[in-house]
Amino acid sequence: MDSTLENVAYSPKNVFILSGQSNMAGRGGVEKHHWDGIVPNECHPDASRIFRLSAHLHYEVAREPLHHDIDAKKTCGVGPGMSFANAIKDRVEAIGLVPCAVGGTAIKEWAHGQHLYVNMVKRARAAMSHGGEIKALLWYQGESDALSQHCVNTYKANMEKLIHDVRADLHLPSLPIIQVS
Repeated sequence: MDSTLENVAYSPKNVFILSGQSNMAGRGGVEKHHWDGIVPNECHPDASRIFRLSAHLHYEVAREPLHHDIDAKKTCGVGPGMSFANAIKDRVEAIGLVPCAVGGTAIKEWAHGQHLYVNMVKRARAAMSHGGEIKALLWYQGESDALSQHCVNTYKANMEKLIHDVRADLHLPSLPIIQVS
């Protein structure tokens, strides 16, 4: 199977949005702005089952670093997306991962109408328009919101609003959100 697959030629049915900040974007193995290239066994690619939506909205075989063209201003390494996909791949048909995470971002940058939010929804809609069904949004973010007491105090309300907005904009009122913060 070719490592680059146009989304017209192939479109995974089970789609998972990967969003948040650096831990989701993948900083495993990154030291001093350099990725060591080591991929743990649980993160190895499966060219027949796990795909990622590139920055150009084309599906390709998923391999680490998943966010290399999304969080492009920073060095990406291993994140939780591939290990998650490998853990569930035998229970579902082919998986489409939609990387959206950007390191160092605060939840206010993910608010409705902000660039990161708009891009995430655009990428999710692209995955849906090619026959994919969004199964969940995996959210790993929060460190930037622990820098002040105000951010800590408003995080819950901001996260609830984000969940409400994503579900409304994608017309998925019961979309599962898997959150780590």
